[in-house]
Amino acid sequence: MTAWQVKWAEHKYWVMAHSQQLYNQIRVLAKNNDWSDETAVTFENLLQEAALQVPTRKTLTTAYEHVWGYFKKIATPEEKNDYLRRLAVLEVDNDQLGSFLKNLTLKYQVTYLMHSRLIREIQEEQEKNETLA
Repeated sequence: MTAWQVKWAEHKYWVMAHSQQLYNQIRVLAKNNDWSDETAVTFENLLQEAALQVPTRKTLTTAYEHVWGYFKKIATPEEKNDYLRRLAVLEVDNDQLGSFLKNLTLKYQVTYLMHSRLIREIQEEQEKNETLA
């Protein structure tokens, strides 16, 4: 993978969790693997714009459903039920699904997700909250 493909892979679900529109704009940028200095600047600007967007229940749900796709065939029945229960009560201000998916990422050692900004930020937030508790 090229450097920009690695960076896009790292940010993909994080952008999706913040804004479906920005996610779609970046997908169009990456579509033909035609990456230039101008495209790189646009990509960075879109990442900065995503950082300003507050995730919503809808955007988190979309991102988490994509992440869940990595586990749906390997998760235990209990994990599947836990996922569905947490998804049903997902709230932006009380997000228990993100940490659950982070834990599955570590349990099943899904390398792609372990490098994901979304999972990293969930981990950092969880560590911060544990320190404050």
